[in-house]
Amino acid sequence: MNIRHIILLLFLATCVGASAQHPFKTRKSKAKDTLIVKTYTDSLLSARERIYAAPDSCTEADGRLFRLFSPTTFYHSVAGDYLGSTPVDDRDMAIDMALMNVYLNKPRLVAKSERSLRRMGEIHEEMKTPIRKKEMLVSRADDDVIDNAGLDLPLEIIVKKPNFWKYQGEYYLQMLQNYVSSNWYKGGESNYSMVASAIMQANYNNKQKVKWDNKLELRLGYQTSKGDTVHTLKTSDDMIRYTGKLGLQASKKWYYTIQVVGQTQFTHGYKNNDKKVYSDFFSPFNLNLSVGMDYNVDWFHHRLKGSAHLAPLAFNWKYVGRADLATRYGLDEGHHGMTDYGSECTIDLNWVLADNLRWKTRLYGYTTYKRAELEWENTITFQFNRYISTNVFIYPRFDDGAQRKDGQSTSGLAKGIYIANGKKIVVR
Repeated sequence: MNIRHIILLLFLATCVGASAQHPFKTRKSKAKDTLIVKTYTDSLLSARERIYAAPDSCTEADGRLFRLFSPTTFYHSVAGDYLGSTPVDDRDMAIDMALMNVYLNKPRLVAKSERSLRRMGEIHEEMKTPIRKKEMLVSRADDDVIDNAGLDLPLEIIVKKPNFWKYQGEYYLQMLQNYVSSNWYKGGESNYSMVASAIMQANYNNKQKVKWDNKLELRLGYQTSKGDTVHTLKTSDDMIRYTGKLGLQASKKWYYTIQVVGQTQFTHGYKNNDKKVYSDFFSPFNLNLSVGMDYNVDWFHHRLKGSAHLAPLAFNWKYVGRADLATRYGLDEGHHGMTDYGSECTIDLNWVLADNLRWKTRLYGYTTYKRAELEWENTITFQFNRYISTNVFIYPRFDDGAQRKDGQSTSGLAKGIYIANGKKIVVR
C-alpha cells in the first residue's frame, strides 16, 4: 500500500465521521430550542395566573394590561416600582414582574423604549384605575349580599299588561242664599237654592280597533220659595243619565258604534202650590239603543273636542211607573211601557273658547218620523279666578209625543240658574 492509498482512506474516514456527527448536533440544537420555547411559555402562563389571581381581579376591561399585549417597550416606571419601596397593588406588581422578566431574560424582544415614544409625541399617563362599563341598572345590590345569600331561590318573571282604561270625574256643589228685607222697594222674597252635580267616566281604548266609553251623569238641585205654601222644597234640576258606546274603528276618525242611553230622575217633580206629582223616579224612564257611526271631533288645535253619533236605526223604550202619568208622556191610558223604532243623533262637544271661558253642549234628537224628541243642553262656565266661577245652564227641549190639556204637543225651555261663590246669573 503506497502513500496515495493511505491519504484516500484518511479522507473517507473524515467524511464519514463528519456525516455521523451532523445528526447529533441537529437533534441537540432542536432540543435546546424546544426547551427555550417551553420555558417562555411557562413564564407567560405563570404571569397570567399571578395577574388573574390578584384579590381585586374583575371581569371588566383593565387599561393597565395594555403593556403586556402591545409591542414590548421598556418603561422606566417598571424598574422603579419593582425595586422601589413605594407600595404597589398586587395587579401592578404582577405586570411589572412580567415585564421585568422579559427585560432581564429576553432583552432582544424589547423593540422600543419609553424615551423613544416620548420623542414621537405625547403619550397618555399611566392608567391606574380600571376601565369599567357603565351599569344600566336602576340600583345594584352589594356583592356581599349576593355572595352570602347561598340560597337557590326560584326567579319569578312578572309581566304587566298595559292598562287601556282611563278614569275621570267632574264634581261640584253650589249654594245660594238670597235675602230680601221687608222694606225693599222692589219687593221680592228670600230663598235658598242648591245644585250638586257629578260626572263620572270610565273609558276603554286599546289603541287598535276597540273603544268602549261609559259616562254617568248625576244632577240634583233644590230651592225654597215662600210663595209656595204647599212644598218646603222643590227640585230645580233632577237627572240620572247613563251613556255607553261600544265602537269598532273603521278609519282614523270614524267608528262603527252601538250606543245605549238610559235616563230618569231621583225624586218627585212638583209645581208651585200643587200637590200633584208630575214626574218621579222611573216616571218616565227612557232607554234608547241605536246602531250607527261615531265621528271623533278634534278641531281648533285641540280646543274643540267631542263626538258625533249618527244612527239610522234606533230602538226606544219608554216606561212610566205611575199609571196616572202615562198619558202625560205619550203612553196609552192604563199602560206602563211603549216601544218604537226610528233614527237618533247625539252630539257631545266641549269647546275651550278662552282660558277662562268654556262651553259644553249636548244635542240629542230622536224621531220615529211620526213624533220627535229634541234636547239641547248648554253649560257655559266663567272662571273668574282660581276660587270663583259661575255656570250658566240653558236647556231647551221639544217633545211632540207628550200631550197637553188642549191636545197639542208640548215644548219648553228650561233655563237653569247656577250660583257659585256669591255670583248670580239669571238666563232670561
